[in-house]
Amino acid sequence: MLQVQPATKATIYFIGVTTGQSSIMKVFPKWAEALGLDAEIKGIDFKPHSSPEEYREAVEFIKKDPLSMGALVTTHKIDLYQACKDLFEYLDPFAQKLGEISSISKKDGKLCGHAKDPISSGLALENFVPEDYWKNYDGDVFLMGAGGAALAMSLYYGQEKAGDDIPGRIIISNRSLPRLKSAQKLLESLNSKIKFDFIHTPLPEDNDKILAELKPHSLVVNATGLGKDVPGSPLTDAAIFPQNSLIWEINYRGELVFMDQARAQAKEKNLQIEDGWIYFIHGWTQVVAEVFHINDIAGKVQMLSDVAKMA
Repeated sequence: MLQVQPATKATIYFIGVTTGQSSIMKVFPKWAEALGLDAEIKGIDFKPHSSPEEYREAVEFIKKDPLSMGALVTTHKIDLYQACKDLFEYLDPFAQKLGEISSISKKDGKLCGHAKDPISSGLALENFVPEDYWKNYDGDVFLMGAGGAALAMSLYYGQEKAGDDIPGRIIISNRSLPRLKSAQKLLESLNSKIKFDFIHTPLPEDNDKILAELKPHSLVVNATGLGKDVPGSPLTDAAIFPQNSLIWEINYRGELVFMDQARAQAKEKNLQIEDGWIYFIHGWTQVVAEVFHINDIAGKVQMLSDVAKMA
């Protein structure tokens, strides 16, 4: 049974697993003040892979409640899409392509679902991957995890507007075979200039082997929930990172073992290590802009990041 009461003021929801632990619960009130919004945020927690009935109850509540403006969805993006897609009057092309919803909003009496990750992950990548990096160095991209984040990054690099500054090879690994096969079906014909490899890695040692074979100047991403939703890392402590590479932990809270493993080799391997803070900022600002119909959010991102750091 959904434990949420009808909203008494404009409300955005955070549909996740442990939403009370997220920085956004402290950050959003400060953002609302900075943006001139009379609004609040509430968390809705589900266990991963909850029942379709639970997801539908949450979406139907938001749809029918007048002051419930929308939601950001994490962890449950694919399950929620599969359970609730018929409840939406509009689904954006990325949502339909990825089969997931990360943003729920309302516009002109319609319930709208968007997949914002290709946009927010692209903005985050542009923040730390140098211009012409792939043209200059021809490194690999290794995405550990075949969920929404890895799909979104692949879609970002597969867009026509990326031109020639794209990796020639993207490797996606995953512990479970069904999710990997689903990613392969979606991505393998995405862009003829990119070679995709989909590798089943039930053990962290399997990821270690892939890592050891990467070119220098590669991008290595922890796109799993390990380190945030559950403890651990997709690698073992014996893993060897490729020289002169970019290392991205897309999470910003939790134990972040993967980041610690990279930091241990940062000097020797000349690694540039990024956490998930800017991804968090772009992910949330994209959804807040959609939910509250803010058209000029790009010009406010730096200000909102500064506000968030002080919250």
